[in-house]
Formats: sequence, structure tokens, C-alpha cells
Amino acid sequence: SHLTKPLLAVAFLASFGSSMLYGYNLAVVNSPAQYIKDFYNETMIETYDWSPDEKLLTVLYSLTVSIFAIGGMTGALLVGKLVTKYGRKGTLVRATVLVFIGGVLMGSSRACRMPAMVIVGRFITGVHSGISLSVVPMYLGEIAPKNLRGFLGLVPSIHICLGVFIAQVLGLHELLGKEEHWPLLLSLVVFPTMVQLMLLPWFPESPRYLLIDKGDVHATIAALKWYRPKGNIQAEVEEMQEEQRSLSSIQTISVRGLLMDRCVRWQVITIAVVNVGMQLSGIDAIWFYTNDIFKNAGIPEPYIQYTTVGTGAIEVISGMLGCFTIERLGRRPLMIGGFLFMALCCVGITLSVLFQAQLSFMRYISVGCVVGIIAGFCIGPAGVPFLITAELFKQSHRPAAYTVAGCLNWLSNFTIGFVFPFLEIATGPYCYLIFCVICLGVAIYTIFVIPETKNKTFMEISQMFASKNNILKEELTPNGHVKLAVMNGYGTLGQSD
Repeated sequence: SHLTKPLLAVAFLASFGSSMLYGYNLAVVNSPAQYIKDFYNETMIETYDWSPDEKLLTVLYSLTVSIFAIGGMTGALLVGKLVTKYGRKGTLVRATVLVFIGGVLMGSSRACRMPAMVIVGRFITGVHSGISLSVVPMYLGEIAPKNLRGFLGLVPSIHICLGVFIAQVLGLHELLGKEEHWPLLLSLVVFPTMVQLMLLPWFPESPRYLLIDKGDVHATIAALKWYRPKGNIQAEVEEMQEEQRSLSSIQTISVRGLLMDRCVRWQVITIAVVNVGMQLSGIDAIWFYTNDIFKNAGIPEPYIQYTTVGTGAIEVISGMLGCFTIERLGRRPLMIGGFLFMALCCVGITLSVLFQAQLSFMRYISVGCVVGIIAGFCIGPAGVPFLITAELFKQSHRPAAYTVAGCLNWLSNFTIGFVFPFLEIATGPYCYLIFCVICLGVAIYTIFVIPETKNKTFMEISQMFASKNNILKEELTPNGHVKLAVMNGYGTLGQSD
């Protein structure tokens, strides 16, 4: 199937109003960090006639940063029930109300002299990101033909990088980087969401959801024709009906059911490894504390903000490179290459920080390694884990799989956001060696365990994992045709000799 305008439009619209906000919220607290701390200090003096010390202010700021991840984990827990009840598109549309609430709270916090409004607003926008970070790739993975699933699946990761870049640009002192503007900077998330709310309801729901979950053949065909006006949709409808028959006696699996189902044991382990690995790779430490890292590297303070913006531009370019090469190279090369390059750069940061006092050029090596980590991450590890979470599971297991993947992803995000400042104080530059080991571990796991899913149907991918799970039941047909074999309630394809 060819890339059509409706497919491209819905991919960019869903990503623009949801995924981009995740990237924006990750980076937006970086440039106004000192202003936010000053605001907390001033309001405590006004309210309690007491000035907190620097350590407490650091804890409060770390909470402001990491509460976004707690909200994200909360949102991830809701994904399974929401997408089952409202559908993929329906969930995205309904979740927009959270952004409006969070944006108003953060934007009004300084005028109301209430620091809690910043923290609560960050939490609520985190809930939205927790929902959308799982639902957008699920939605795009289900509407995309198999030969474009990788390309469309990485469109959200481009928008995540774009969100980070926009936050860095708007945070420049010449724009919204002044003390009086930081509440506006935090609340700008409402505008992309407003665009999505106005336009996304006009797009069709996921065809797979309409057929397999709702049993509505006519709506499914109409949705497929809308997304592929000139394509032959008969083969896709037949593949969906085959999956529907394999799951006819199975209800949508709960999280507990997913974790207990040995038929998807290696798929669950895989999404756990890649989602935890992508967050514990050190990328969030880079995003959250970029300015501090560059300051410690010896870059003059007036130039730090411009260096940070430069890294954001590299993120966007790297994300686009991954998006446009994934259907040619496949998922595995982008994951393996990305994590190995990040591991190398983590070693480089450690060495450069250790020796920059003796060798002045090492400060530039440090900056280069930071850029390398960001580029390596955005080219593959940033988006592929969300994509393969959709690819490794069938319709009955997919909502629970995204719930598990999302919770692990956000829990790891919170851990890094809250712990990294103290880890850096305790271990100095050696903290990046921890990230190096994690990156190497994920790369090795990908090499030996994760198969290539490029241009495969969901049924074919299930068959690839069947031998790993030791549950394939052979069912031969006289003429050698592919036949559905039921494996303890989880359908796969059996191929006869």
C-alpha cells in the first residue's frame, strides 16, 4: 500500500496534539528552573515567613520535574480500559480535557501565588501524556498497512523531538525565557491540543478496533477506504477477520491475564526490557538537566541556552532520519545501533568530565557526547519500543501490553528524573557508566531475542514468537496452506511442510 494523504494527515495530527506535548513537557522546565525555584522560595517566605535552604528547593524542583512521570504512569494504567471502551481515536479526543485543566493551573500559578498549582498542573498534563504516549502509536500501528507501519509508527517520535526543540527555543531569554514569562511557557501546551480537538474527531476510528472489537464490518471497510482511497483493502479485511476468528472465544486480556499468559511470555519480557532500557539509558537525565550538564562541562553560561537549542535541532534531524530509514533498514538495526552508540557516548562523557581540568579540549568532547547520546536515542530507541509494543501483540492483548509498557516506561522516567541529581552528586561523572551498562544490555538483548518485524502482519509476528514461547501446536493441511493453530487461547499461524 502507498502512503496516502489521509494516513499522513492523521499521523501528524495525532502526534502534533499528543506526542509533541510529551517532548515539550520533558524539556520545558529546563530553562526556567531557577525562576521556578525562586518562585517557591518567595511564596514560602510570604506564606510561612520561612526561607527554605537550597537542598529543599532542589527537592521541590525535582518533584516538579518528576511528578510529570507519576502522572504519566497514572495515565498509562488507564489506557487498557479507555481504548477498549472508547476506541483509539475516541480516547485521544476525550483526553484533551486534561491538557486544558493542567495548562490553566500552571499558567495561573504565579498570579495566584500557589506553587502547588504548578505541581498539580504538571501531574495532570503527565496523565494526558501517559495516555497519549501509548494510544497514538497503537492507533497509528492499527491503521497503517504493514509496509508503512514502521514509518508511521515513528512519526510520534519525531514530534516528541520537535516538542523538546520547541520548548528549548521558546525558553531562550530573548523569547519566553524571562522570569515573568515562565507560567506562559508552561501553559502553551493548550494550543496544539486545541488544534487536535477541532480536527481529529473528523477522522475514522481504527479499522482493527471497529472489526475485531466491535464487529462492525461496514464501518471497517469505510474506514479502510477513507485511509486508502485507491488501495486494495480486501487482503487487509481478510487478515483482520482471520485474527478475529482466532480470538472469537477470548475477551480483551487484563494486565494480570497478560502477565500470567505464558503464550506471550517473551513478548512481555521484550517490551519490559526495551521500555525500561530506553528511559534508564540516561536520555531523561540529559533532557531534564541539559543546562547543568553543559555548565559543569565548562561552557560559558551565556552560551548554554544556544547550545541546548542546537541539541534540540539534532534531535529532530535524527528522529526524521530514523523515520525515513526504518522501512529500509528494519527495527533491529535502529535499536542496536542506537543503544551501542549511546553506550559509547556515555563512556565519552565520563572520560571528558574526568580530564577536562587537565585538557581544555575535553569540554568540547563532553558536549559532543551529549549530542551523540541524543542523536543515537532519537534515531531508534526513542520510537521503536512504542512501535514494537503494537507489533508484538494481537488485538486482545494489545491494550494490556501498552498498559504494562507505559507503566514501566513512566516509572523509569520518574526514577531518573528524581534520582539523577543526587546520583550525580554521589558518583560524579561515573554515573554515566551506569547508563552505559544499561544501553549495552538492551543492545545485546535485541541482538539475541527480538526478531525483525518489518513488513510482517500481526499474525506472522505471533508465529515468530511461538517457538520462543514453546507453545506452537502443529496442525498440518493436505495442500500445505497456512492454517490457524490455537495455542492455549492465543492464536498463531502454523505452516505445514
